[in-house]
Amino acid sequence: MRFRILGPTQVLLADGREIPVGGPRLRALLALLLLDAGRVVSADRLIDGLYGEHPPRGAANALQSQVSRLRQTLSVEQNPIEFHPAGYRLVVDPEDVDAYRFERRAEAGRRALAGGDWPRAAAVLREALELWRGRALADVPGAPAQAARLDELRLAAIEDRVDADLAMGASAALVAELREFVVAHPLRERSRGQLMRALSALGRPAEALAEFEDARSTLAEQFGTDPSAELAAIHLAVLRGAESGSTQRALPSQLTTFVGRDEELKRVGDLLGERRLVTLIGPGGAGKTRLAIEAAGRQDGEVRFVELAGLADGSDVPQAVLTALGLRDAGLRAPAEPGRQPTDRLVEALAERRLLLVLDNCEHVIADAARLAARLLGACPALRVLATSREPLGLAGEALCPLSGLTVPPPGASARHADDSAAVRLFAQRAADVAPDFTITPANVDTVLRICRTLDGLPLAIELAAARLRALPVAEVAARLDDRVRLLSMGSRAASPRHRTLRAVVEWSWDLLDDAERRLARRLTVFAGGATLEAAGQVCGLPGGDFVEALTGLVDKSFVEMAGGRYRMLETVRAFCAERLADAGEADDQRRAHAAYFLEFAWTASDHLRRPEQLHWLRRLDAERDNLHAALRRATAAGDAADAAGMVAALSFYWWLRGMRGEGARLSADVLGLLGAEAPPGLREEYALCVYNASLSGSGPLDSLGTQRSVIRSLDRPPRQPFLLYLSGISAGPPSGGSEHVNELMRELRRLVGSDVWINALGAMGSGSAQMWSGRWDQAGTELETALDGFRQAGDRWGCMITLGVLGELAAWRDDPEAAGAHMDQAMRLAEELESVVDQADMLRTRGEIRLRAGDLAAARDDFAAALLLAQRSGAPEFVSAARLGLAQVARLSGDLAEARRFCEAALIGGLTGWYVGEATRTEVVFVLEQIAEAEKVGPGAPPSADGA
Repeated sequence: MRFRILGPTQVLLADGREIPVGGPRLRALLALLLLDAGRVVSADRLIDGLYGEHPPRGAANALQSQVSRLRQTLSVEQNPIEFHPAGYRLVVDPEDVDAYRFERRAEAGRRALAGGDWPRAAAVLREALELWRGRALADVPGAPAQAARLDELRLAAIEDRVDADLAMGASAALVAELREFVVAHPLRERSRGQLMRALSALGRPAEALAEFEDARSTLAEQFGTDPSAELAAIHLAVLRGAESGSTQRALPSQLTTFVGRDEELKRVGDLLGERRLVTLIGPGGAGKTRLAIEAAGRQDGEVRFVELAGLADGSDVPQAVLTALGLRDAGLRAPAEPGRQPTDRLVEALAERRLLLVLDNCEHVIADAARLAARLLGACPALRVLATSREPLGLAGEALCPLSGLTVPPPGASARHADDSAAVRLFAQRAADVAPDFTITPANVDTVLRICRTLDGLPLAIELAAARLRALPVAEVAARLDDRVRLLSMGSRAASPRHRTLRAVVEWSWDLLDDAERRLARRLTVFAGGATLEAAGQVCGLPGGDFVEALTGLVDKSFVEMAGGRYRMLETVRAFCAERLADAGEADDQRRAHAAYFLEFAWTASDHLRRPEQLHWLRRLDAERDNLHAALRRATAAGDAADAAGMVAALSFYWWLRGMRGEGARLSADVLGLLGAEAPPGLREEYALCVYNASLSGSGPLDSLGTQRSVIRSLDRPPRQPFLLYLSGISAGPPSGGSEHVNELMRELRRLVGSDVWINALGAMGSGSAQMWSGRWDQAGTELETALDGFRQAGDRWGCMITLGVLGELAAWRDDPEAAGAHMDQAMRLAEELESVVDQADMLRTRGEIRLRAGDLAAARDDFAAALLLAQRSGAPEFVSAARLGLAQVARLSGDLAEARRFCEAALIGGLTGWYVGEATRTEVVFVLEQIAEAEKVGPGAPPSADGA
């Protein structure tokens, strides 16, 4: 039974039929017991709730009589109401009471809102609010406190849901809803602030300011108080022309203070307020990156930082932006269209998004960075770009902010005013970091001034020079620096003098290293994106003691930075040291050592991805992504077929879990070009994985592998990468011949792999899916439960998520919506744990289909709408199409044929070619369009058919 107290008290059976409870007093008694479902409620409390402050004589006997009547009403076979010495207890699961379900879902929505998952927050909070049918405890006049508590929770849930909607974009409908809410609750400042934010976001600041004035006068008249600090802050933001709301910021954290650049900071801020493309230009080491981070951090709204320095090829610029934005390649159902580029996904994801995009270190990929900026700025009107480069991007409308050295006192200036110089302040601060006793004194101030002037005030050069004070007196630093600069500045000073000066500082610093430090410094350049202590130690090949001492020396001398357990080089230093690596003839050996280490790391990590420590190893792989892909590219370029193909095989499951299908496809296609048209000896499995990964973007000789059956039968041992079995099925489609052929194939697979828990679970999932589609629901349920047990035993959240999704569909087909909902809730929790937004969209879409089948159109609409928002934000076109198809079905079954047709036609645009699943979706859209056409011929008033829903 289900119980309702959020409105008139009701009792419903599982089939939806209502059990008549009786008169008002009996309904009130039931509601009072339901408030504490499963717990003992004292007789005194029940009497107070039923009769108020003046109960009749014999109230205890009357209560006992009412309890007896209620017990008979609820059940004649069981005893749902227990008597206890302290009172009475209603023996029901709190989850069967709408008030409890509301509170649990409202809290889940609040958590999702706090975590920035706005689509989920909005969907869950709508589910919670739909449980309300009127005033809480409408049949219990004697429980005003409990009713008031529930009503306050409802109002807070509405405001939470509005916050989630606002985060995804204000609308006129939301403004209308908020106006109505504010009229009903004029003293709730949070909703006032939400209305102001929505109006401001829609370009209606005057109305937003009027709302604030109305709130202020209302509060003053009724309470004699001023608006809260929070509402006043929103008012100030509107006055400044900025929308107040949740923002996402993704700027690198800085370990040191920011010195100087006040004028430049103001200029950049002013330019960003006026122009959509601002570029900081200047020589290497001028501090462009640091200034960009500081300037971006002072901007309102969402900011994302894209580091381009580590890119070896300009074609990777769009993918770097996708990664920085957290946009995964499309997930489990269908690939992007052949020929579809990452830039297309960026345009879709950013078309209506307010964002400041920081593109850092553009100089070595200047043409590609400029093309991408031009495309995005032209297609995304709310986007702004702040770039750093040694040269302009060369685009129309670009505003330049030149950057040179920090200010230094001119020659002949008094040493007494040295502190006015930003360059001197920077030198003093960085010197004190390595030599705590160092201060600027009358005895050394002239020397410090000379150092800063000689280095043209370049921040990196000053920091490198200051770091030398750990081992040398300041006078010795100045003397060595002066000699080195003169040595390297004998050519034409018209050609990048500051660049030559900076190089002189790096080379001078190099000369101060000992042999072990130099050897380690040049070998560290093989890493992309930094290195852990373990990786650096194994790849660089220095004896243990020498390695630790040399690494410590490099950190002390500012050749290497250490943050978050990783060691990185500044790019200018790294480029210099890479030249020394080539000069030493060690480049090939280091590349091979780097590839060997990360190939072994990738295989180790791949094994752990199917175990309970899955999330930990996903994060480790994320941290090493640049190194892994650099090793793969270098192996491909060098013609090392075994290493390149092995890396593709080892990374296949990781790429899938992280949604990097497009990037993996491009890397795999390059390796296929090395391998040739058929598998080299000993690389059959690796070759197949290269083909399957490449096929995900519409390329790769998929036909050369044959069916999934032929791939499995070609194996003479269990696959080292078991994900091959799933990828082969999802790429080539299920085996022909129905569930019998699937079961036969699974038996062959089990004979090959023996007791491998994960592979057997995968086989059971495949068999169960085939049984379900063949109508053998009992067998399907058995197989799928076996698969779920296996994945749980293995510790793989992904396998559990996929299986739960299929179990949810099966439960819906068997007309068990509660079981279907429970399975989908679990699947979505796992998708959240995996941080997979695309999978969340897919699970929402699946749950929407389940609710559609059950006839719950309102809930299905919410799921499809939430899935659409997630898919659009992720730039996943096939999920956008699937969500629109779901919304079309809801509209069709609701009788809105015009809306249904509009959604279907939109669903046919993009994302439906490439795999067999995409074509199936296209077929379904066409079928629904035919249903709509038939309904249009019949005319209004005819009941819509649920066939195909």
